Amino acid sequence: MQSNKNYLTNIYAINKENILCNIFKEINESNELDARVTIFQGLPKSDKMEYIIQKNIELGAYGITPVIMKRCVVKLENNKDILKKIERWQKIAESAAKQSNRDIVPEISMPITMENLYKKLNEFDLTILAYEQENKNTLKKELQNIKNLKNAKIAVIIGPEGGIDNMEANSLINQGAKPVTLGKRILRTETAAIMVMSNIIYEYEM
Repeated sequence: MQSNKNYLTNIYAINKENILCNIFKEINESNELDARVTIFQGLPKSDKMEYIIQKNIELGAYGITPVIMKRCVVKLENNKDILKKIERWQKIAESAAKQSNRDIVPEISMPITMENLYKKLNEFDLTILAYEQENKNTLKKELQNIKNLKNAKIAVIIGPEGGIDNMEANSLINQGAKPVTLGKRILRTETAAIMVMSNIIYEYEM
C-alpha cells in the first residue's frame, strides 16, 4: 500500500530487515501531483522502456503499466523473462522517485493485454489517448474539464514504436477514451508520455 505521509525522524537502529526511527513530527506537505496519473505504455524496446519509466516517475506519474499492443516489436517470451524486467524496472522507478523527492515509490505493473486495458478504463475519471490521427481535440481541453476534480484519476495511453493500431484506437474510444493531438509533429513513443506529463504538471502546478 502506498502512503504519501512524510515524517521528520531520528534513526536509532538499522538491521538487515528494518530501519527503526523515532518520529518527531508529521510533515503536512506533499510532493505529489493533485492528480493520480497512470501511464499505459505500449511495450517498446527495453532501453526505451527504462527511459520512459525514469523520466515519467520523475515528473510525477503514479504508476506505469506496459501494454502488449498489436504493433509492439518486443515479445516477452516467458514469465521468468517478464519478472526479471519488472524487477529491473521497479528499481529504476525507485531510484527516480528518490532522486525527485517523491513521497511514494510508484509501481511498475505486470504487462497487460489490450483486452485487460479495456476493462480498466472505468476506474479512471479521464482516459487520454495520444493519437496521431486526431487533429482537433486537445490535451489542454480535456485536462481543463477535470482540473477542479480533487485527486482525479487520469489514464494516459501511449502506443509503441509503430503507433497504436487503428482498430485498437477505435476500441479504446468506444470504451470512453478521449483521443487527443499532441501537436503538429509526430513524437517518438519515449517522448509522448513525457509531453503529456509535462502538460499535466503545467495545468495542476504552474
